[in-house]
Amino acid sequence: MLKKIFIGLLAAACVCCLSGCVIQLPSQNPTTSSPSSQTEDTTSKDSATPSSSTNTSSQSSTPSSDGEIGREDAFSIALENAGISQSDVYNIKIERDGDNGIPIFDIEFETDYGDFDYEVAIADGSIIGSDCEIQEEWAYRQPNNPVSEDQVKTLVQQKVPDAPLSDIRVWQESDDGRLRYEGNLSYNNIYYEFEVDSQTGIILDWNADYRR
Repeated sequence: MLKKIFIGLLAAACVCCLSGCVIQLPSQNPTTSSPSSQTEDTTSKDSATPSSSTNTSSQSSTPSSDGEIGREDAFSIALENAGISQSDVYNIKIERDGDNGIPIFDIEFETDYGDFDYEVAIADGSIIGSDCEIQEEWAYRQPNNPVSEDQVKTLVQQKVPDAPLSDIRVWQESDDGRLRYEGNLSYNNIYYEFEVDSQTGIILDWNADYRR
């Protein structure tokens, strides 16, 4: 009798051991972990695409019967010129207005480190006015990236494509012992003034004013 009981218990133990191995197998199966990784990839792609999707939608809305650009187009143009991601801005204001008889979108937005104001022509999307100010305290905390006068000119030319380097005037000024570059440019009926921190290469102040 005891022998039969012992044999029965031994058989039950073997069944339990086998069932335990089966439970572990799903965790070793690659297919159980792949859905989560695929979901993460999809999520990261979705979070990285708003700018591209915005550009796509703006391009599709650009061709209108009167040739005018839309608000989204104007906003994208301002963000691109400022070199800022849409996810970094807040307090956005976009109003239809006029400057010297030119219909424009007046675009204002803020970031944690500066204020930005743009005037974008509705007819062709050109920037005819801007006023951008970066907080010096924030700029001075950024990693050092010293720039020369020639590099400042190149930086300005990137913001004003086709502007001749020879027309960009740059000189040095000192503010509490910290050097900065100041300069101006007159191009295509727009007068530009700017200030660049010499230690970081960050544009502290950028102003553009349309003049006929």
